[in-house]
Amino acid sequence: MSGSIAIPDPPTTLACMSERKLRAWQDAGLVDEATVARILAYEETQSRPLALWAAMGIGALAIGLGLISIIAANWEDVPGTVRLAIHLALLITAGGFIARQAQLEHNPHGWMLEGALFVFAALGLTFFGHLGQVYQTGSPLWKPLAAWLVLFAPVLLVRGQSWLIAAALFGAFSYMCWDYTYNLDLAGSASNEWMAFITAVPVLLAVLAAWMRRRDTREVFWKRLEQLALTYAAAGALLVAIFAGIEPFHREPDFLSMPQQFIRAGVAGAAGVGVAMLRGNTSGRMTGAILLGAGLVFPASYLVSGSEFMAGAVFMAFSVGIAAAALKAGWRGVFQAAIAIIALRLIILSFELASDLLTSGFGLIIAGLLILGVAWVAVRISREYAPPAESDV
Repeated sequence: MSGSIAIPDPPTTLACMSERKLRAWQDAGLVDEATVARILAYEETQSRPLALWAAMGIGALAIGLGLISIIAANWEDVPGTVRLAIHLALLITAGGFIARQAQLEHNPHGWMLEGALFVFAALGLTFFGHLGQVYQTGSPLWKPLAAWLVLFAPVLLVRGQSWLIAAALFGAFSYMCWDYTYNLDLAGSASNEWMAFITAVPVLLAVLAAWMRRRDTREVFWKRLEQLALTYAAAGALLVAIFAGIEPFHREPDFLSMPQQFIRAGVAGAAGVGVAMLRGNTSGRMTGAILLGAGLVFPASYLVSGSEFMAGAVFMAFSVGIAAAALKAGWRGVFQAAIAIIALRLIILSFELASDLLTSGFGLIIAGLLILGVAWVAVRISREYAPPAESDV
């Protein structure tokens, strides 16, 4: 090649490129010698003493672990009020750092703010446990989680920017809902309908995220929160379809009985309609369609419960729907994941429907060939029909 090619941004694409690789490109005619020389000269100016930084990091880690060990060894000797004061001081320090970082108009270290937010949230959550330890109190886990969400979730919702904070929020909220219903079930103090509604509430976060995506500059954060809610709904529907193939659902009041399934269907359906209306583009409509499909799976699973074949058909139909929606919206990763789930379910379903054959060598051969065939088809479909690139979900 006679001329030099356009070089991508070196800090992101070529920061770790070795000289050997560049020489191989030169030998293949992809770049000329002058381009290689410029790249190597640039990388030399951008190099960092990694060994020195690693040694410093190891030293800092050793000091930190030593301090933790000293504190842990003398933990019982430290008065509870002193420990709480230290914990509170750390919490205030983290909050002050977050406030300082948030005031910067152009923050080149956004990852520092995200890390500080996560540490701030972790310190806040552990503070409740620390209080219980010092004052010898106990309560169900959902109560401190609820208090933590009331006090700390607003800060995370206003300042969070990455999947880390979105996952922390969604995980804490979902776990609080499930632990709340678990304790209600133990006490026998609430109806199954109420518990079904509470465990379905995390899906509604998709509506909040869809509403905020067009109203906030942190579009990526709300996108991640919406994706988590969508995953929660889809995974829940698939699990219910699997349970339907194991045994019939009871007609009397139960966590998987008909009223509870229709409640879950209503919540998922409302979330689907809300997302589709708030985000009228293809991505929003397909997200809403998947949520609506998840809602339909719940009553359908109740109707076919006890039948391995029919429950498997419901599972497959929903998975195919997810793949079709992903194909329409251009979600490459979601499409490939749906195809993989379909292939895995086909393999498991074949074992379930032909369990007697597996006791013979001939049956094992057939099962092995089936697995290879399904895997080959799944790979071909995933490669040939997957969207060319991941688009905005």
